[in-house]
Amino acid sequence: MGELGIGIGWRSEIDLTVERLPGVDFVEVVAENLHRDHLPESVRILRGRGVPVLPHAVSLSLGGADPVDPARVEHLAEVAAMLDAPMVSDHVCFVRAGGLDSGHLMPVPRTREALEVLVDNVKTAQAGLGVPLALENIAALLRWPDAELTEAQFLTELTERTDCLLLLDVANMWANARNLGEDPVALLDGLPLERLAYVHVAGGVVRDGVYHDTHAHPVPPEVLELLGELCRRVSPPGVLLERDDRYPADAELAAELAAIRAVVAG
Repeated sequence: MGELGIGIGWRSEIDLTVERLPGVDFVEVVAENLHRDHLPESVRILRGRGVPVLPHAVSLSLGGADPVDPARVEHLAEVAAMLDAPMVSDHVCFVRAGGLDSGHLMPVPRTREALEVLVDNVKTAQAGLGVPLALENIAALLRWPDAELTEAQFLTELTERTDCLLLLDVANMWANARNLGEDPVALLDGLPLERLAYVHVAGGVVRDGVYHDTHAHPVPPEVLELLGELCRRVSPPGVLLERDDRYPADAELAAELAAIRAVVAG
């Protein structure tokens, strides 16, 4: 087990649940849901127990052609400072273009040109953060044409050129394998796992033959199997369960955390 351990995404809807769940070593909060000058009482309680709280952003849009919004970077930096967080994170994606917001995490084309934009934007964000930045692979329902790099090559070069960390979402990897025919094991073999910050695990559901990474359903066995494949290659610093809707009983969340811990322990 790494230095973070096993965690869960803190959400206001399950704040009391997260406080009383057994075996929660760290939590992650959506940075945009926190005020920079006020922490929810539940988060203060967790921090008082010594539980690390990591801000996870969803709006930097680092893969977009638009300039990085300095106000969003500043907010993330201030939330990190308020939490005394060891790192922050966002996604390898874009969410805005031409003044419009997609409302979704959109995949970045795996081209040299797109990589140059992403690298520049990441460096701009890093300059204003003050703590290490980890970037997460996303689930996608489409693949941009004319890719010049594999996902492993793209992420490897990104981490090498920016010195960012990798937040690896094995549920997203499995979703892409299911929907786009990607090979998740080959991706694992090509990733810079020495740059691993921690790991996300989440559930989803199949609708009309397409797997949707909903964060609102139980974690599929196949995702846990992929987590096991990762653990055979590296000891992850931490593994975190994401749940964003249709929150189950405390016992169900505790069982999912226990199942994750069992996989990591081998």
